[in-house]
Amino acid sequence: MDCTFQTPNGKFNFRVGAIITDGRKILMARNPQEKREYYYSVGGRVKFGESLEDAVKREVREETGVTCEVDRLACVHENFFTCDDGIPFHEVSCFFTLRPNEKLLQIPDGFRTDGGPDGEYLSWIDLDNCEGLTIYPAFYKSVDFSRDTEFKHFVDR
Repeated sequence: MDCTFQTPNGKFNFRVGAIITDGRKILMARNPQEKREYYYSVGGRVKFGESLEDAVKREVREETGVTCEVDRLACVHENFFTCDDGIPFHEVSCFFTLRPNEKLLQIPDGFRTDGGPDGEYLSWIDLDNCEGLTIYPAFYKSVDFSRDTEFKHFVDR
């Protein structure tokens, strides 16, 4: 069971995200069936009783077909937002960098995932040349996780 639940005030999500980089390029997911075009991190909800590291490994394996090893917990992201349907969300996500993995780096642009929503696919986004793209979480555009190894905490409202 996913660690997500409804409250009288909105919904809570507990998630993990994978920071998969190749230099200044980062592997992101996209669902072309959405009305708005945006990219988001590979990852998903933590299951009840699952460790954070196990959750991120599972999510990466589900979405890429590749088994990975975790490098480190890089940041925590608290996100408060309202969905298009008006439901307020409180989301806490833990993001991990992964150890270099040749199979992950060989994933082609436009790779269709097996574990995500229908139509979800993966793209390598050049963070030095992504003007005009909507990327969630936004901190990806400003932090180089391959160089900056200090633990980060982000809050977005």
